[in-house]
Amino acid sequence: MVAETGRAGDGGNGDADSKGSLWRSLRRFFEGGEADQSLRAHLEEVIDEHEEDAQEGGQGDLQQTEREMLRNLLHFSEMDAADVCIPRSEIIALPNTASWSEVVAAFATHGHSRMPVYRETLDAVIGMVLMKDIFPYLASGTPPPRDWVSLMRQPLFVPCPRPAMDVLADMRRGRVHLAVVLDEYSGTEGIITFEDLVEEIVGEVEDEHDDAPVELLRPLGDGLWDADARVELEEVGERVDPRLADVEEDIDTLGGLAFLLAEQVPPVGTILKHDSGWRIEVTAGDERHITRLRLHPPLPHHPHAQED
Repeated sequence: MVAETGRAGDGGNGDADSKGSLWRSLRRFFEGGEADQSLRAHLEEVIDEHEEDAQEGGQGDLQQTEREMLRNLLHFSEMDAADVCIPRSEIIALPNTASWSEVVAAFATHGHSRMPVYRETLDAVIGMVLMKDIFPYLASGTPPPRDWVSLMRQPLFVPCPRPAMDVLADMRRGRVHLAVVLDEYSGTEGIITFEDLVEEIVGEVEDEHDDAPVELLRPLGDGLWDADARVELEEVGERVDPRLADVEEDIDTLGGLAFLLAEQVPPVGTILKHDSGWRIEVTAGDERHITRLRLHPPLPHHPHAQED
């Protein structure tokens, strides 16, 4: 009844039609007409319908930003800690043996508000240190504590499979803004900040400390390409060669393709051969992650080489 009343009052304009479509779809679901469909799937379908209405000229009662946030929120509930964490290879952390000047320099260089602290290796994170606990000593000129490790606070420790929504709830409940993600061997898989979780819902949030966006895929000349392992295969297929993106397995990135071809984490220097004739060289990484790759084009005599 609300939808019909609103439409009549607006004289049949596009905004009211779009609202009516949205509310009628929701009413159908809650009245039991589509009980076999999950609420999440139905909400995505409603957002799709609403988006189509907007593209056809209707004003709509949801802006594009709102639709994107709703989609992100729906998918966020399907993610776990491993999906949203900053990978181990990108963690900026401090050894517990660092001097006070090294700690201050690390905060000044990287602009982070908090950093993990580890003993010997990243697999032994023992705490975190906050810039707000360091700053009073710098501002007042007070001598720092004899052992700055005494300023440490405890982060959260969460297993890889823990749902991202639960990690967010844990952070809010414990008022902790950094979590260490542990793999099945209790090693460090990555870290999650509160900002990372919020960005999964609202989109990228950049501040004055963020570096300029890094180009994940760039041509080097002579058919060579330099690539971040995180570059999406879809982009590689569009810009380099569609055959590189033609995979049946559930992988999305070029790093995932390299792992699939090698059947393990390939060491730096490894050159992997793709059926298309392209060769994928691992140019940076560690024993747990690939970080950068180089694409070498098929040789002219290769049977699958692309024709000009």
